[in-house]
Amino acid sequence: MNPQAEFDIIVYGATGFTGRLVAEYLAGRYGVGGAVKWAMAGRSADKLAAVRDEIGAPADTPLIVADAADLASLKAMVTRGKAILTTVGPYQLYGSELVAACVAAGTDYLDLSGEPTWMAQMIAAHEAAAKASGARILFSCGFDSIPFELGVFWTQDIARKRLGHPVSRIKGRVRSMQGGLSGGTAASGAATMAAIQKDPSLAGLMFDPFALTPGFKGPAQPDGMTPHRDEDLGQEVGPFMMATINTKNIHRSNMLQAYAYGSDFAYDEMSVITPGAQTEFTSLGGEGMPKPGEGPSKAQREAGFYDLLFIGLDKDGRQVRGSVHGDRDPGYGSTSKIIAETAICLVQDAADVPGGVWVPGAALGQKLVDRLQANAGLTFRDETV
Repeated sequence: MNPQAEFDIIVYGATGFTGRLVAEYLAGRYGVGGAVKWAMAGRSADKLAAVRDEIGAPADTPLIVADAADLASLKAMVTRGKAILTTVGPYQLYGSELVAACVAAGTDYLDLSGEPTWMAQMIAAHEAAAKASGARILFSCGFDSIPFELGVFWTQDIARKRLGHPVSRIKGRVRSMQGGLSGGTAASGAATMAAIQKDPSLAGLMFDPFALTPGFKGPAQPDGMTPHRDEDLGQEVGPFMMATINTKNIHRSNMLQAYAYGSDFAYDEMSVITPGAQTEFTSLGGEGMPKPGEGPSKAQREAGFYDLLFIGLDKDGRQVRGSVHGDRDPGYGSTSKIIAETAICLVQDAADVPGGVWVPGAALGQKLVDRLQANAGLTFRDETV
């Protein structure tokens, strides 16, 4: 973190759909220049001013012009913030120089990346330098993967309290949800596929659950791709598209917590198949898919939700169960609140977290659980019977 910076958080990409929601949330909850000092950043001063006015932010909200194509403007921006919160993706196209600039300046960085091949490259390139500069680099600070990473964290805490130790096996299950995939997530997926076509060696990272734990390979992981009846639930389950990134982040989280879940930890993530209920994202492609910068209406975002269950299995047959519920659609409404509160938590509550490439839950733990419950519409429950 850059402790001398004039702003706690700079929202980079504030004129995009998700960035606008983040700025609107910060303005509505924290105002400007109060407990959280924040600024809006993007390529166009005129567009920033228009968005500021449209979302009802104060007229004195600071505006910063910066462009991913202009390295000097990025370097200037990162010196002004303790943390840069970026919604400008796909990150493999627009994020690499910003990560490098933050690492060099010792400035914290948060994004919404669900791009594991790029994240693996960034870890290899910047882990040592981030540790040296003090920059805390946090990828995947939205629906992928915080509710899942913290769901495992929460369930392991339940296991310690009820069983006396963490469990070596957790099943993540999407019980129900309502809402669509974000246009940015879809664009990131397309960019990742294009990168793999250009460099086929990246394909191995996509399917390796330990792609983000360099130097560590855990045991063979459960098959999360084959539909089957989950006897612990008494329901049918099938593949969940975000599992590819979430499982990797959860294993990295375990590693960064000094293998708090055990070096033999196994995790899979699937959707409950319930007739008439949505447990997978709506439009995954075609004409119904929003483009980057587009998204659902306020009413649609507020009607959305998600309900996640985590079943911890002990080796002696006992179980614990934790759940995470979000009160907005996952791709936009909930994600914008989650990343905003994660940035505040990092800057204000985590001075003891050293530099490095982190997973949010591993860095912030119970402090982030508490903040998300208090402010971001998430509910964590112990459902152990």
